[in-house]
Amino acid sequence: MKQNNGRRRFPSVASGLLGALLPLAMSSTAQTPAPDTQTLAYSPSRAVSPAQPQLYRTSLGTSRTKPLPEDFNVAAFESMAEQLTYGERVPGLALAIVQNGRILSAKGYGVTDVNRPQPVDSHTVFRLASLSKAFAGTMAGLLVNDGTLRWDSKVTDFVPSFKLANPAATERLTVADLVSQRVGVPSNAYDRDVEANVDYYTLTQKLASAPLKCQPGQCYSYQNVAFSVIGDVVFAASGSFYEQAVERRILKPLGMNDASLGLAGIQASPSWARPHVRSRNGWVSLTPKPTYYRLAPAAGVNASINDMAQWLIAQTGHRPDVLPAPLLATLHAPLISTPGEMRGGWRRQRVDSAGYAIGWRVFDYARHEVVFHAGAVQGYRGLIALVPESDLGIAILWNGESSLPSGLLPTILDRALGLPTQRWLDVDTDFGSENLMAERPAPGESKGASSSKAVASPR
Repeated sequence: MKQNNGRRRFPSVASGLLGALLPLAMSSTAQTPAPDTQTLAYSPSRAVSPAQPQLYRTSLGTSRTKPLPEDFNVAAFESMAEQLTYGERVPGLALAIVQNGRILSAKGYGVTDVNRPQPVDSHTVFRLASLSKAFAGTMAGLLVNDGTLRWDSKVTDFVPSFKLANPAATERLTVADLVSQRVGVPSNAYDRDVEANVDYYTLTQKLASAPLKCQPGQCYSYQNVAFSVIGDVVFAASGSFYEQAVERRILKPLGMNDASLGLAGIQASPSWARPHVRSRNGWVSLTPKPTYYRLAPAAGVNASINDMAQWLIAQTGHRPDVLPAPLLATLHAPLISTPGEMRGGWRRQRVDSAGYAIGWRVFDYARHEVVFHAGAVQGYRGLIALVPESDLGIAILWNGESSLPSGLLPTILDRALGLPTQRWLDVDTDFGSENLMAERPAPGESKGASSSKAVASPR
């Protein structure tokens, strides 16, 4: 059983709300407020949580970055990633690791399609699913920086037709509430209708019939439909369609040249990974479902692992020309507690508190702050993590409905943070071995697959 050891938790919903709204009301720019006696929830002087975000470095000197341990062996992680594709455990996988603004690894493994196998490389495009939410939060933040939007702007000021179940809640909902999962309707509201191919306009109209579990800003409930209303806000504030705004303000400036939005975007890519589901006879390659692509802010981005390396570099503060440091500090600041994120798999053993920020989750990972998100739609899975103290970023993408590769992330995090070794993967994790490359399973040998139940909704 995980011991508490005096570790502090995220603040209560009430104090989190006050701490979130006060800096939002102070300025129209996306900045982290200086410590102040009136700032209750996330003031450094209060130290309410060990996962409290740090002020991002304005000059990226090594004196403020914890070096990686000497036994942080990138080649070993690459070997593990490759082994995860042996015997078609997963069809294809890609891994990126960046540190101190440098790409340590960005490679692909396995195949794009079991029926017509082509190798996955660093430019093979995967569907990001809910890793897209960080792009939406970042896009909103850029408009806040521009002064065309405020975090405390009312959603109805930009989308007058938007309605929740009662007028008071409708008028109360802010831009920050949308992108931090604090709308107040039940979790994953109308995701089943998304799967049933209901159009986006109808889905957003249905929100007016959703019962409220709390007033906006006061509780956490994960959303895809409601979250995607931020796309309408972006259009109203900028005059550009959401997809065009993201391409112009984020993808192109960061050199994410393989990235795109939407079904047509991934299908037009020179190399892209097909989605796969399990059958009795092994993996089955499918055509990507268009459903969640209709919710572009929640799940619309496609990217290669080379693109994700550039995204990690920017999100760790090394592209201030595109993403200023104060904006990053705001995006990564937890606004609401999410204790349910501490229950499953490696999170149960490693995560001691959890919160949702702006398109990101924030974990106290064994007393270390980790900024994180997961993504899942039919046939695709993905994980991303930032470790501010080590200036480290990790992204893992794969094209099969299996939970097996998930263990690669805590394996890398544990090594980066000097934590005791846990066997999160059933592949060779002997960091002391000179022979890092395991033998490929011979034809007919056990695949050793560990598949998870299909998850239709992005996480």
